[in-house]
Amino acid sequence: MEIEIPADEVSRAFRTVTKRYQKQARIPGFRAGKVPESLIRTRFHDGIRQDVVESVLPVHFREAIDKADLKPISQPQVTDLHLEDGQPLKFKAVFEILPEFSVAGYQDVHVPKPDTELTDSEVDAELERIRDSRSTMEPVTEDRALADGDWAQITFRGEFQGEAAEAEQQPVTGDDVMIEVGGQNTLPAFNEALRGAKPGQQLKFEVSYPEDFGERRLAGKALSYDVEVKAIKKKIQPELNDEFAKELGEYEGIEDFKQKLKDHLASDKKRRLEGETRDKIVEALIAKYQFPVPESLVQQQVDARLDRGLRALAQQGMRTEDMRKLDFDRLRAAQHDSAVNEVKGSLLLDRIAGEEKIEVTDAEVERELEILSLQTREPLDTLRQRLTGDGSLARIREQLRREKTGSLLYEKLAS
Repeated sequence: MEIEIPADEVSRAFRTVTKRYQKQARIPGFRAGKVPESLIRTRFHDGIRQDVVESVLPVHFREAIDKADLKPISQPQVTDLHLEDGQPLKFKAVFEILPEFSVAGYQDVHVPKPDTELTDSEVDAELERIRDSRSTMEPVTEDRALADGDWAQITFRGEFQGEAAEAEQQPVTGDDVMIEVGGQNTLPAFNEALRGAKPGQQLKFEVSYPEDFGERRLAGKALSYDVEVKAIKKKIQPELNDEFAKELGEYEGIEDFKQKLKDHLASDKKRRLEGETRDKIVEALIAKYQFPVPESLVQQQVDARLDRGLRALAQQGMRTEDMRKLDFDRLRAAQHDSAVNEVKGSLLLDRIAGEEKIEVTDAEVERELEILSLQTREPLDTLRQRLTGDGSLARIREQLRREKTGSLLYEKLAS
């Protein structure tokens, strides 16, 4: 926007600011408040100009955007500023606004509705996982060899072979590691070597790791292993009885535990699959509508994504000095495309919320604050005051509105 402020208003601002400087100036040889105006204007030239701009520019900028019915979403950058006492103040303000776009036809987007029904096999698998987590390892005292279903306690050292031996200097080692013989997660080479072995026996064999192996250092590499079998152990799982249920929490018995576990799993599956489907709906909307995305909002989202990433690294133990060594330009560039889609998705949900006349009540915001208060252990009134002060309360209301919109779209568009 090009904005012009009348010359008489500029002159009044210069006089007002100069008088203020006269009252405050302390210059040797002059009594307080008696410094000549010409000297004040010369001595404090830059400060006076800055104060004049700050006193008149914001008001006229707000008037101009209100008249044009514009809502800036970024701080205005002032360019081509022309300021002289007795002349109109002219400047250009460059800022971003929300793009104009239509969401006509959003009702035509459809994605498959997921089957959220909990299966018996899913319940059984979770029960088995819980039993397994409470299992104990008991030593096998009889004199026999390892067989499928046993757990071998081993110490090993693996040396890289072939070309990998030149690049990888450090061997792979482990002490008192437990490996399930015949287990689905145990490499075939280890299964073959360990079957029939006895405690105290020394084994030597080679392992070729697949290209898609989870540990990147080993993926696609060949290693020669020296292994010592230390002991044979059996995993003892607890019985699914009333006593086991009461050890897990305040349950009346095993049937009470199973029912509450089933309810929890069903709720979790429903929430997870519906959330994934809502994400697919937003992805379909992003693909359907093309419009420019304000870069200032994208950069804010990049900041938020990086902040979450750094917090996760800190929780994993990364030191602050190591974080400072990260290539943040590369990290920001890597987050840009995802941030664009996230901003675009939010803008689409906001526009659809307007079409559907979706609003968030004060009671809904209050419930969210109560949950946050319990999670953070911060008193509710203190939390509310803090979030209101830093603008977070408005963002919470905004996010709740988007979530309600996503839920409505799920009901309408998932089939």
